[in-house]
Amino acid sequence: MPTIHLTTFIQAPAARVFDLARSIDLHRISMEKFKEEPVAGTRSGLIEQGETVTWRAKHLFKSRLLRSRITEMKRPEKFTDEQAEGDFSSMRHEHYFKPCENGTILIDLFHFETPYGWLGKMVNTVYLTGYMKRMLEHRNEVIRKYAESDQWRKLLQA
Repeated sequence: MPTIHLTTFIQAPAARVFDLARSIDLHRISMEKFKEEPVAGTRSGLIEQGETVTWRAKHLFKSRLLRSRITEMKRPEKFTDEQAEGDFSSMRHEHYFKPCENGTILIDLFHFETPYGWLGKMVNTVYLTGYMKRMLEHRNEVIRKYAESDQWRKLLQA
């Protein structure tokens, strides 16, 4: 099972970064180029433990649906979302928020498995792992941009 491990430093308090990372509205902004839209479940605001969101997006030349559920949450330290329905055989995304002297270290552990046996493993190695990593890095950059400016207020204090 492939795992992507990212570490991102953000000059903002952990609670702010935590809330931005679970903001449906910021997720939509960060995934605009994929036309991701929430179509069911929690469709705006901050998603909470036990809630689901279903996203419709265009990835890899195909329109796709992914429903994920927040399975674990300990504010502002960590939360986990897992695929409930979608194209992966399994998907688990762990988000950790470690306060440090001048901000927060955001740690992502993204575990996924694709169907199709050896062919799926080859696609993971050749393309999908890099694609997912770039997408997560872009998302973290958007979180960083909002957290380090006054833009976070629009999303979290609305």
